[in-house]
Amino acid sequence: MKIKVGVFFGGKSVEHEVSIITAIQAIENMNRDKYDIIPVYISKENKMYCGDLIGDIKQYKNMEHLLESSTQVTLAQVDQKVCLLRCHKKLYENMVYDTIDIAFPIVHGTNVEDGTLQGYLKMFNIPYVGSDVSASAFGMDKVVFKYILKEHGIPVLDCKCFSLEDYQKGIDVIISKIEDEFSYPVIVKPANLGSSVGIEVAQDKDQLQNALETAFGYAKKVVVEKAITNLKEVNCSVLGDWEDAKASECEEPVKTEEILSFHDKYLSGSKKIGGGKNGGLKSSGSSMNAGVLKLPAEISKETKEQIQELSIRTFQALGCSGVARIDFLIDQDTSFVYVNEINTIPGSLSFHLWKATGLAYPDLLDTLINLSLKRNREEKNITYSFDSNILAGYSSDNFQGFKGSKINK
Repeated sequence: MKIKVGVFFGGKSVEHEVSIITAIQAIENMNRDKYDIIPVYISKENKMYCGDLIGDIKQYKNMEHLLESSTQVTLAQVDQKVCLLRCHKKLYENMVYDTIDIAFPIVHGTNVEDGTLQGYLKMFNIPYVGSDVSASAFGMDKVVFKYILKEHGIPVLDCKCFSLEDYQKGIDVIISKIEDEFSYPVIVKPANLGSSVGIEVAQDKDQLQNALETAFGYAKKVVVEKAITNLKEVNCSVLGDWEDAKASECEEPVKTEEILSFHDKYLSGSKKIGGGKNGGLKSSGSSMNAGVLKLPAEISKETKEQIQELSIRTFQALGCSGVARIDFLIDQDTSFVYVNEINTIPGSLSFHLWKATGLAYPDLLDTLINLSLKRNREEKNITYSFDSNILAGYSSDNFQGFKGSKINK
């Protein structure tokens, strides 16, 4: 019997469209002999839809027609099954649209990749692919991410963090604190976004003010750090879990501006440069990383091994599972390597990096599904409740509190 896989994508995120492409790429590469695939599109209003057209990328050019032709659904547990229920059932229709055995979230950005969707799925006791709630949340928050890595002795750039409350009190105070800590140029980032959205480099005070205004338009928390002027960026993927993880080949994105932009990642063409069996021109649409890439990266063997080791350490320090991509900054003046960030659900699931390592995309997807089943088996051995008589001691007139204190009305 085939495993029924619900592929969830989209969501209320600035990376909504990127998620659609990543998910449909994955759907097209799943082994149909093993899996029945149910695409579940999450709109920007966080409504879920299923239907014959949801898995067709061409249909997303006319979103109004797509949604009108699809069925709005919601998740529910019915007996021992996780079901997709119709939200607007017609008289002749069954309330259950379909059932799923495994959830495969292929989402990017705030409100979905950050643990929100993972927590929702966990409520239904269904195996789901990828990192759990805490690892997803830690990976999305750039400040918490840095704290965790520092605790594990993994090199990251120092930063200053500012909240929306700080911003509303006065941007001049923020700028003064930044200038006391760092010399220009500095880089300004929303604390919980990916795909280089809202990130700017500031060379002076005026640019810093503009960059802060941009970043606070995308997030309630903003990170500022010293910009590396002679910079090389390298990415490496990790596949596995807490018990066993391995690193992929390394890639080097080629930027057209001071920093790698959203345009560089997704809109700048589909070339890949480099020698060997992985070199040459990459067919258009074959990977989410549509910009110019050097694959493998132009780094020494020693640097590659260092990056691969740091990638695995980062992945396991956060408690990740499935596939992730870790992005690195190399200061070419000092040759020092810093971990920049992690993508717990990377664009295209980093399949091109695993292909370069010898793992075909369908096999990567199989591995991810098997890892989710393994974690589900492990979690079944954990006790989540125990018998107690707390409720027996409750009285509306006199309640014995958890710490022995009484609450009297």
